[in-house]
Amino acid sequence: MVTPFLPGDGFLFTVGVIAGSTGGGLNLWASMLIMMTAAILGNTVNFHVGLYFSEKLLDGKQRKWLNPKYLKDAHDFFEKHGQKAVILSRFFPIFRTFVPFVAGLSKMDRKKFITYTIIGGVSWVILLTLAGYFLGSIEFVKKNISFIVLGIIFVSLIPLFFTAIKKYLESRQRIEN
Repeated sequence: MVTPFLPGDGFLFTVGVIAGSTGGGLNLWASMLIMMTAAILGNTVNFHVGLYFSEKLLDGKQRKWLNPKYLKDAHDFFEKHGQKAVILSRFFPIFRTFVPFVAGLSKMDRKKFITYTIIGGVSWVILLTLAGYFLGSIEFVKKNISFIVLGIIFVSLIPLFFTAIKKYLESRQRIEN
């Protein structure tokens, strides 16, 4: 929750490139295992922080910034779309930070959450690290790794920008009507 802007995709790709270009200096499989564990534990802790705050927020007091209906709507969303949200949020910065927290806040089923977080975390780490590992041997990639990592970060933020623009335009349209 504290650092939603950190570029995890670029980090995973870079680890793969380094593992592929060090000639055994960085063990790819050990690195992936550590990163999978960190990804899964990070999501799980974030989920439980949300769950903890859910209990504190549902003490019957009306909060100006939190309507109990929003929590119910979030719970219904995670019951219906939780699998997709938890797995796919891995691949989008900011979302990968807030989805586990909101899933906990809305009291998504813990077993389902952990199952989906394992699937998402493992696939995210494997896909991006192996992409770096195999593409890192290409001379162009080696020479332009900084630009490629920045490109990965930029591309992964595109859905966030489009969503923000869409919400902005919708709010302007509501104001005009």
